[in-house]
Amino acid sequence: MMQTINLVLVGAIALASMVIGLFFLRFWRASNDRFFLFFAASFLLEGCNRVVLGLRGGESEDAAIHYLIRLIAYCLILVAVIDKNWVYNRAKMKNAR
Repeated sequence: MMQTINLVLVGAIALASMVIGLFFLRFWRASNDRFFLFFAASFLLEGCNRVVLGLRGGESEDAAIHYLIRLIAYCLILVAVIDKNWVYNRAKMKNAR
């Protein structure tokens, strides 16, 4: 019973991650801002990770590969924030001259 509930929750998280990734992808296409592209890639990567986790069924998410994929996804978010602030600050400094 608990295994079934866990699989349903993994599926729900995968679906939510994919939908969020698609929304960010749509925002990127509308604005051509790399910030949204990085976020879309992060959420789509996390969604794919959850799909694989759900398809493997019995495997625990304690495997190192799952943590590595999450680390990459979180690093993409960090890169997006740093990139956005770096470009903003550079433009601000350029206008100040």
